Amino acid sequence: MKKRLWLIYGMLTLATATWGSAFIAGKFAVQSFEPATVAFLRFFGAAILLFPLMWIMEKDRKRPNLRDHGLFALLGLTGIALYNICFFLATKHAPVIKSSLFIASNPVLIVLLSGLFLKEKITKNHIIGMAVALTGVVFIITDGHLLTLFQYGFEPIDFVLLGAVISWAIYSVVGKVVLKKFSSVESTTYAVAYGTLFLLPFASAETSWMDIRQASMTTWAAIAHMSIFVTVVSFVMYYNGIKEVGAAKASIFINVMPVSAVIMATVFLGETFTMAHGIGAAFVLTGVYIGTNAKMFQRKLPKQSMKNETA
Repeated sequence: MKKRLWLIYGMLTLATATWGSAFIAGKFAVQSFEPATVAFLRFFGAAILLFPLMWIMEKDRKRPNLRDHGLFALLGLTGIALYNICFFLATKHAPVIKSSLFIASNPVLIVLLSGLFLKEKITKNHIIGMAVALTGVVFIITDGHLLTLFQYGFEPIDFVLLGAVISWAIYSVVGKVVLKKFSSVESTTYAVAYGTLFLLPFASAETSWMDIRQASMTTWAAIAHMSIFVTVVSFVMYYNGIKEVGAAKASIFINVMPVSAVIMATVFLGETFTMAHGIGAAFVLTGVYIGTNAKMFQRKLPKQSMKNETA
């Protein structure tokens, strides 16, 4: 059982670390296309791969009813369409520090919504682990200069960032409900299909056939990476993790994403990896360990009192 749990945690770490590569791939993709078009092409490619995968892997799958399609549409609207539109708009118009910090606050809202609507137990470990991991994320984002956070006042773009955070939190919580009936492959496939449909009008409005023809091979390689690894492989692993350990615990692993993004930016974009990044990464990994280790911070009963209780 313990070995299986560590396998799930490893899967969640790999999934969220792979999401970090989307920042790098996205930088190349937006050189040829507008944000909504990049998102549409990414999920359209993923849908083409996911449906055959679902038909092969889920031969005894249940037929979704009207309520199920409503939940899948909500997943597609929140986690696929709205989240990506808000996220790309924010990266275009808001400082990276502010954008990253908003996205990093996702686990906090997911934990709150999981406790409120799914009645998941929120433990001391969850809260402490989340706080430690979030501290690490702030360290990475600000490069150790924490006072930089106070340089940015409230701006209209903050509503867009808040929209991204709320969208992903709803996606994670509603996903837990859907996973009671459907597998992680089925849930991801239907969510991506609906999300792609919601993104289509935006992509059609901002992109011409000429733009598609003139896109570079680097752009298509970046979109292919986001379709296959960032979406198909990672989303299925993340949803499987939610099914096994719950949305609250799985959400702690989202903090791995900025760590992997910084490391990949160092490797692929030539950005500098600083001491602050290393300290932040250590905080994130410590926070994830605390948040997933149920035995930490539990008060142990003395042996004598335990004997009395069992007598």
